[in-house]
Amino acid sequence: MSLPKSVAISDHGPREGFQFERAQIPTARKIELINRLSRCGLESIQVASFVNPKAVPGMADADEVVQGIELNPAVRYLPLWLNVAGFHRALRYRDRLDVFGSISLTASEAFSRRNNNRSFSENIAAQRDMARSYDEAGVPIKRGAVLAAFGCNYEGDIPVGRVLDMIRTIVEIAEEHHADLQTLTLADTMAWANPASTRRLVGAVMEQFPRLAISLHLHDTRGLAMANALAGLEMGVRHYDTSVGGLGGCPFAGHKGAAGNLCTEDFAFMCEEMGIETGVDLDALIEAAILAEEIVGHPLPGSLKMGRPLAAVREQKAKTKERAV
Repeated sequence: MSLPKSVAISDHGPREGFQFERAQIPTARKIELINRLSRCGLESIQVASFVNPKAVPGMADADEVVQGIELNPAVRYLPLWLNVAGFHRALRYRDRLDVFGSISLTASEAFSRRNNNRSFSENIAAQRDMARSYDEAGVPIKRGAVLAAFGCNYEGDIPVGRVLDMIRTIVEIAEEHHADLQTLTLADTMAWANPASTRRLVGAVMEQFPRLAISLHLHDTRGLAMANALAGLEMGVRHYDTSVGGLGGCPFAGHKGAAGNLCTEDFAFMCEEMGIETGVDLDALIEAAILAEEIVGHPLPGSLKMGRPLAAVREQKAKTKERAV
């Protein structure tokens, strides 16, 4: 399959990144980073998670963050929730956030119990409840997601067949509510994917569910996020969740540390060097990554903020050649 001509990048740093930080990030600084990212040409930014602050203290100020950001009409601002209560909190901000229905299942029962205290059957029942809540609120169901789609620190490798079964259940729930799913996210929640397994799973999903646009959510804990993203590009995948500076990690994944998620600016740089349009301003993204690193107070794993893009280098080389002539 040929490379896509363009990609859609959704930055999840303000949500997934800040929820993983051990130190409490001031609300004003979260808003500052989101406002900076809003000027980078990103398609969307996941800004907050409406979850229990006892479980995820880093998201205790989700309401204040959503209320405080400066909205750019060219950017979609996304919330996350795990249950009906969280969904109803997000609904308060439909004038500020892009609130749409998502049906999410987890391919590892052990991780499902740790992440939201549910078995497979309990999670499916909960998603059916969520779908009814979407109907009642007049919110369309647009997305499905499978977490731990590639492997699990508690269960090991996840069979492709199990992921396909999860997707069938997601599609079934959507059809029960006359919903037309647009996108399916495959999440490498605990960084078990490699390029071969990425191609294998993406290929199987494309074959079984050709109408669904695949989105990849890749973690870099074991250093393979960029390689897996490249494998996705080679399979024609256009949609990617990323994180500025490489912020992030799942607090329930069982890692002693986490290198973060697929780095936004590094991924965008790779795409542009390959001739794939991203729509982003790389220089602005680098400045946002530098700001993110300043806010968290420790080095972030992204590389481009140190190495810088090649466009300026090429321009300088061209000028040098002109002067030589």
